Amino acid sequence: MFTGIIEETGIVKAITHGVKSSRISIQARLVTEDMKVGDSISTNGVCLTVTAFGPDYFTADVMPETIRQTSLNMLKTGSAVNLERALRLTDRLGGHLVSGHIDGTGKIIRRWEEDNAVWYNISANEQLLRYVADKGSVALDGISLTVTTVETGSFSVSVIPHTQKVTTLMHKKSGDLVNIECDIIAKYVERLTMPHSTGRNIDMDFLARNNFL
Repeated sequence: MFTGIIEETGIVKAITHGVKSSRISIQARLVTEDMKVGDSISTNGVCLTVTAFGPDYFTADVMPETIRQTSLNMLKTGSAVNLERALRLTDRLGGHLVSGHIDGTGKIIRRWEEDNAVWYNISANEQLLRYVADKGSVALDGISLTVTTVETGSFSVSVIPHTQKVTTLMHKKSGDLVNIECDIIAKYVERLTMPHSTGRNIDMDFLARNNFL
């Protein structure tokens, strides 16, 4: 589990491609300080497992499903990536609960500046947008951000200068893909209100009949 508060940006130093998978080595210093084999590192929002490491790098395997569902397949040697170590139970939760399990990708369709803020308008399919709420939380490339508006086919976020400086967002432009992880709470709420094998569906009528409304 992560918070979406990026600790550092790393640089892809090597990628070895398999038939459908890949192995990636990333140059980093902060996240390797107390690293162990088996640790989870959020890499552009994707939870990867450390298989080897040194003082200034770590290596992880990327399975075929991750290649299909995320933008990691677009990385190349020299690419910058957002990095975050897994959350400790004693840490402050500065962002929001992020699992590192990407729901899909979106495309930046517009980027513009307003005083000290930079705005991004992101296109996404309806399967993703159903979990995106105005003033709710969303993780883009592993960065915890607040949704400012939701429109048909897209949503927008506004980014402060600090986030621009310490993440890869400053290098993103119109047409670039970003990994999207929707708010995990929204997905569980939907799952819990789906029809069950008993044939009961938790809807507004059910809540009214049981004095919840």
